[in-house]
Amino acid sequence: MPTIISSLGNDHVKRVVKLNSRRFRNKQQQTIVEGVREISAALQYGILPQEAYLCPALIQDPHAQKIATQLLENENKTSTKLFEVTPQVFQKIAYRGESGGILLIIPCKQQQLEDLHLGDPPFLAIIEGVEKPGNLGGILRTADAAGVDSVIVCNDQTQDSTDIYNPNVIRASLGALFSVPTISVDNGRLHNWLLRHNIKIIAATPAASKPYTDTDMSGPTAIVMGSEAYGLSNTWLENAHEQVTIPMFGTVDSLNLSVSTALLLYEAVRQRNKTVKTATKQ
Repeated sequence: MPTIISSLGNDHVKRVVKLNSRRFRNKQQQTIVEGVREISAALQYGILPQEAYLCPALIQDPHAQKIATQLLENENKTSTKLFEVTPQVFQKIAYRGESGGILLIIPCKQQQLEDLHLGDPPFLAIIEGVEKPGNLGGILRTADAAGVDSVIVCNDQTQDSTDIYNPNVIRASLGALFSVPTISVDNGRLHNWLLRHNIKIIAATPAASKPYTDTDMSGPTAIVMGSEAYGLSNTWLENAHEQVTIPMFGTVDSLNLSVSTALLLYEAVRQRNKTVKTATKQ
C-alpha cells in the first residue's frame, strides 16, 4: 500500500521541491516528471520511477486513472516507492499545481555517443549552448516527429553543460525527451566523433550565403544550430563541411531557435523522402 503523506513539512515533500534546483538534481541524479502525456511517455520507453506521488482527488482523466492503476498493480513487482498525497501536498510539489494528480521521480541516465544507434543514413540534430529549456523541449518534439536519430546538446568546455533533465525541458517536450536519445557532450569530443563516422556537418549561421534548401541533406547529416544570443562557436563555423542560412525577407533578423531547427530538420526529411521515392521508381 502507498505511504500516505498529508503534511507539507514531510521530508519527502521537501526533497521533491528541492529537485527544482539544478544543483540538487545533479547531486541526487534525479528529476521530476509531471503531466499525463509526459508520464505516459516515460513509462512507455522503459523509465522505472524511483518514486511516484498519487493524489486520488485529482486523478480524473481516464488516461491518468489507467497510469495510477498500473503503478499500484506493479507496486510489489518493482522498486518504485508509492506515496498517496492530499491535494494541498500535490500542489506544493507539482509545478502545474494539478498535473493530472500524478508525479514521478526518475533517475537521470546519461547516454553516451558510443551507445547511439544510427540510422541509414544517420540523421542528427546538434544544438550548441541552448539557453532556454522551452526551446530544447520544442526541438525534441520536432526531432521525434522528423525521425531524428538523436538530439545532441553541446558546449565549449569552458561553459556549463546544458541541463537536459530540467523538468521544464521534459514539460516542453511533452515527453519526447524519452523517445529521442538525447546526449550532452563537449564540442571537441563530438566533432571528432562525427568525423570518425563520416557524418556531414551542416552549420546554420546568418553569415552564410547559401540557403539551407540548396545543400544536400539526404546522406549522413548532422544539422548544427547555435543559441539565439551567440550563434555558433568557431568550433563549428570553422570545421563545418557547409554553412547555410535561413533567408529573411522582413524586418526581423532571426527566428526562434526551435522554429529554425524545425525548418532545417524538415528540409532534410523532404530531401530524404524524395531520394527514397526516386530510388523506388528506379
